[in-house]
Amino acid sequence: QFKLVESGGGLVLPGGSLRLSCAASGFTLDEYAIGWFRQAPGKAREGVSCISSSGSDTVYADSVKGRFTISRDNAKNTVYLQMNSVQFEDTAVYFCAADWGHYCPGFVPFEYDYWGQGTQVTVSS
Repeated sequence: QFKLVESGGGLVLPGGSLRLSCAASGFTLDEYAIGWFRQAPGKAREGVSCISSSGSDTVYADSVKGRFTISRDNAKNTVYLQMNSVQFEDTAVYFCAADWGHYCPGFVPFEYDYWGQGTQVTVSS
């Protein structure tokens, strides 16, 4: 059974850091580009970042560029999202998603084949 599981969410102070993980089971991530999305209450799901299957290419939304870093360890079948200098506006449920193929398909949700259940990130003082 193909499964993605996010972890690492929680409560963080503004300006703080958090690292999210996306672990795969039932398939190997090295054949998939992985995207991170987020959804805040009452808002549409938005793309945050994406990394190609080899890790050679990354894409970031303007809202997180320079603050978030996506990386992957294919040996551990895991993708990470390092979140630094977090802001109140980063509060959301964060999802990872997998798309078969090398290149990132952008931030169009229906392009992705598998989704995790999400992890809550709350930025609050």
